[in-house]
Amino acid sequence: MATEENLFNAVDALLQGEEPVLPLPEERVRLREAAGVTQARLAQVLESTTQSVKNWEAARSEPRPPRLQAYKRLLDGWAARYPAPQSLVPDAVAAPAVPSTFAPAAPQPQPAPESEVSAAPAPAAPAPTTAAAAAARGTSRKPGAAKAAPVADDRFPHGPLAVLDGDGLAYAAGGLVLECEATTIAQLVDWTLNKSGLGAPRLHRNGRDGDPLIVLTAAACERFGLPLSLLDDEETMRSMRLPEDHKVVKALTRAKWKLTRRGFGPWARVYRPAVGSARHCVQFAVLPWNALEERAFGDAAALPAPDLARVLSVYATRVITPRGSTAVTGLELMTALRPPTRAVKEGGVWVSAPNPGALHEAVDAAPPEVPKEHPLARDWTGGFLDEEAYQWVRPMELLGDVETMLPWAVGLDINTAFLAAASRLSVGLSAPVHLDHPEFDKKLPGSWLVDLSHIELDPRLPSPFTPSGQRPTGPAWYATPTVAYAVELGGAVHPIEAFVRTESGPYLDPWHDRLKDAYVSLMAEAGIPVDKDTDEKRFLAAMAAHGVFKTKDKDLAKVAQGDGGQGEFAALRQLLREAGVGELADLPDEQLAAAQLRHRQIAMVLGAVKSTVKGGIGKLRERNRSKDIADGERWPALERPTWRPDIRAAVIAKARVNMHRKMARTALETGRFPLAVLSDCVVYASADPSPLGFLPLTGAGKVLPGSFRLGATPGLAKVEGVNTMLWAVGLMEDNLNPARHIKGGDAVTDEGE
Repeated sequence: MATEENLFNAVDALLQGEEPVLPLPEERVRLREAAGVTQARLAQVLESTTQSVKNWEAARSEPRPPRLQAYKRLLDGWAARYPAPQSLVPDAVAAPAVPSTFAPAAPQPQPAPESEVSAAPAPAAPAPTTAAAAAARGTSRKPGAAKAAPVADDRFPHGPLAVLDGDGLAYAAGGLVLECEATTIAQLVDWTLNKSGLGAPRLHRNGRDGDPLIVLTAAACERFGLPLSLLDDEETMRSMRLPEDHKVVKALTRAKWKLTRRGFGPWARVYRPAVGSARHCVQFAVLPWNALEERAFGDAAALPAPDLARVLSVYATRVITPRGSTAVTGLELMTALRPPTRAVKEGGVWVSAPNPGALHEAVDAAPPEVPKEHPLARDWTGGFLDEEAYQWVRPMELLGDVETMLPWAVGLDINTAFLAAASRLSVGLSAPVHLDHPEFDKKLPGSWLVDLSHIELDPRLPSPFTPSGQRPTGPAWYATPTVAYAVELGGAVHPIEAFVRTESGPYLDPWHDRLKDAYVSLMAEAGIPVDKDTDEKRFLAAMAAHGVFKTKDKDLAKVAQGDGGQGEFAALRQLLREAGVGELADLPDEQLAAAQLRHRQIAMVLGAVKSTVKGGIGKLRERNRSKDIADGERWPALERPTWRPDIRAAVIAKARVNMHRKMARTALETGRFPLAVLSDCVVYASADPSPLGFLPLTGAGKVLPGSFRLGATPGLAKVEGVNTMLWAVGLMEDNLNPARHIKGGDAVTDEGE
């Protein structure tokens, strides 16, 4: 408490020149996150407010005595406990140092006996409330690592998951090795629930704890009698799950365990009905059955079990324990952060009630918002919403001679564009209401039938109103963000009809915040500057280093693991020099190998985070996948509160509008227009292979706000790829999209459907 005596002592110290000097704001953030303490908890300890702590960490204000002295003492203690590790990239390109979850592994500890594992003590701590805190608490360190062991939830001392190999060892977070003597899946379920110490705390007080996840390698499948492929016979190939008469399924049934409707497939859930609030459920991910899709996790499934446990544990603690594909997990994360119901007391009895701000019941969408196989579309003739991502190429006749003579085509990618669009987006929470000839209101989420064909725009830019970039030809259905942008451009908007939601709110905000924290913290661990005000040349150099390091080279693993192997580094060193970070090419072999392995693992989790964003948004309009359900019949996804195609449309519309706004600002300031756009990637002609050669700059040499600002956070841009202008023009002449190929492969617009 701020007593008079404390205040006088602080004033006397100030008069005597003993005023504490605090570390830089970014170091304050690093220390707090390394300790796994939230801003709210720190504010409680210092008897201040969360906003004050945010201001201290953002350099907007400083604490005043006596809190200043207490804050300094706390930071000094954390600094001694969590020293800043060395960054992988040199000072010229390095970001502020942060704790590295992906530091090279120390020698494996000996497996703990099962009896010791079940009784292993762990300090108690509140459940993590931010991605950074969750990462600090949920990823234990191996002996000898620089970072101190994090605080874990005392109910789940060994983290959220384990990777089980064929030797009976389960590899958990931070290099922990558990001994598992189970020889059947039923025994494995019992061990997981009663002896493993695995699981994850709930993300919301009205939610539920995360079920433990057991990842089965090929060797583990053989140990437990599971086939190495589901494609061996016609039945399993069609259903992608074990048949009900398989010995493993029958054994589970005899042990009174149940399987969900998707059965025992790549992602299986084995459970018994809950008793009160106690759940008895274990999830399984079967690697040989392609549980970890390459387009999401890269080649993570090929990692050794300890490394795979590290990668998946980082994803689980910063995002959520995987519950299926990243699309399924993205949708589950929405529900985990905004549970549909909460417990309230009525007449002395606890009952379930809707949770404010959440989607708590399934409601039918409006007819123009549904896919054409939906029952509501059967007799609907009024047209359908077409809010999709950009796929546009500028017509060849609109290319200027000066542009075609430029040497380079540079592709820019918007970091997690859909995630950025979800921020502070008001979406509908209730059923749609139909209106005839309404006045447009940008505060009403929904769909509007309106004619935007009269709005004149430069034909060298794609139209912001259609995914094809072509100018509308008459009335069409649009989501609220698209119509609001038409008004912003000065267009006269007179809706013919609309389906709107009168109850609305920022449903996706917690989802956005958690995924953003995960993405930014991973970028920081890769040595990428994450401060929006960082020097853009420094950012580009760090991204170039990361791009080189994350390339594949199996020989480097031998050097990093210290087994005497000699990797071939000549090509890697040459790539580093070509990327403008030649100082890294002079690292010793062991450091170079460790750096590459670390970056590869970070890239795996980053890819999964990005796939979680796109897949989660796509799942809001999951289409019928069953051949047994005909068009016009309802399919299971329609019964979910989160089957909301209007929310998906609003996010994609806002992302497309955001892209157009950046292109329009760039054209206004520089006279330069894009060659092509594919979703969140845009390609420009340039006199220089760097985007700084064509983007508008301020007097200080930084990219002008409102255009394609460069940076690591969602909504900012990074280089997607560079090629020659001759190459880009050749693709355009063949009616191909340079933005699809600028990265060096075939990009896809994956919306999770």
